[in-house]
Amino acid sequence: MAVFDSFDPWDPAFVADPYPAYAELRARGRVLYYEPTDQWLVPHHADVSALLRDRRLGRTYVHRFTHEEFGRTPPPPEHEPFHTLNDHGMLDLEPPDHTRIRRLVSKAFTPRTVERLKPYVRSLADELVGDLVAAGGGDLLTDVAEPLPVAVIAEMLGIPESDRAPLRPWSADICGMYELNPSEETAARAVRASLEFSEYLRTLIAARRKTPGDDLVSALIAAHDEDDRLTEQEMVSTCALLLNAGHEATVNTTVNGWWALFRDPAQLAALRADHSLVPTAVEELMRYDTPLQLFERWVLDEIEIDGTTIPRGAEVAMLFGSANHDPAVFTAPDRLDLARRDNPHISFSAGIHYCIGAPLARIELAASMTALLERAPTLRPTAEPERTPNFVIRGLKGLAVEV
Repeated sequence: MAVFDSFDPWDPAFVADPYPAYAELRARGRVLYYEPTDQWLVPHHADVSALLRDRRLGRTYVHRFTHEEFGRTPPPPEHEPFHTLNDHGMLDLEPPDHTRIRRLVSKAFTPRTVERLKPYVRSLADELVGDLVAAGGGDLLTDVAEPLPVAVIAEMLGIPESDRAPLRPWSADICGMYELNPSEETAARAVRASLEFSEYLRTLIAARRKTPGDDLVSALIAAHDEDDRLTEQEMVSTCALLLNAGHEATVNTTVNGWWALFRDPAQLAALRADHSLVPTAVEELMRYDTPLQLFERWVLDEIEIDGTTIPRGAEVAMLFGSANHDPAVFTAPDRLDLARRDNPHISFSAGIHYCIGAPLARIELAASMTALLERAPTLRPTAEPERTPNFVIRGLKGLAVEV
């Protein structure tokens, strides 16, 4: 168990830089049982990539088993509002429900919808960066990284500007439940946010039923396949998922990425000299400091990894951050290389749960990076940033900068 001395998701030193511990895990084996969370850790890229596509694993098990049959304790009744909101979204469903909902959502969340947003995303990124430059600097997190994707997904959903202030706090509180062994205080915040956000979305959906608009909520209401439509709860959960998943990774990739750039002057200079590197830079920064470090799956049918049998009812923790630094796949994985072409990172997951919003996230990241390169070419940090204490969703509390 000595290898776990360095793998400690609650240790600030580990959270600050988990990548050396991942190297130890990869050297130790392909799958390792971690008692504090009762999970099997999977650190290698090939295994993570394969398991994300393996139908013997699932994001849920209740489509096949009761909690008792699966050997698991049901969630406490007081957590029910969170689970009602979370468990009806396609990220936490398996076929056939996942297939049906993703097909209907895809009718509304089309490539044309995303492409149509490009001018808005670029204009908003330019405006936010312009305000940062005019002020001589500020907090890259709250001034650019957060407002851009939150405004974009709110615009898509048709949420009025006057209603957008609670969106980021609601999302942060709900996402706290995705951390390992969340506290009761975290759960209480998630429940409260789930209730408030759900109530708001039901009101918004009711308004769009009466007066449809050119927005995603109206499109979700209209989306149908023969006689099949989304239920109201499925629409509420889908909207919440699109907000939460639609900005968390983008926000954290932005601040993690710029902090990585500030610590690598040569790569930052190369990017400033050649803006055509932006597309590969976005992919590399998502790989280099992965915004979602861990993704969980339930073992629905017994599997075997490298001679180790993992029984039905167990939970597998796929370490995205480790997989993205696997030297079996990436040349010099601990080196930031903005020109890296061969970059099969798994930051957007894979298989049936591949991120439906990946194209939009790439547009947002490229837009904010381009605006900062063009309008703030002398951008630099003014203080060492503090990491959030979270392990699973990796980010910074802020990133103070000046022009």
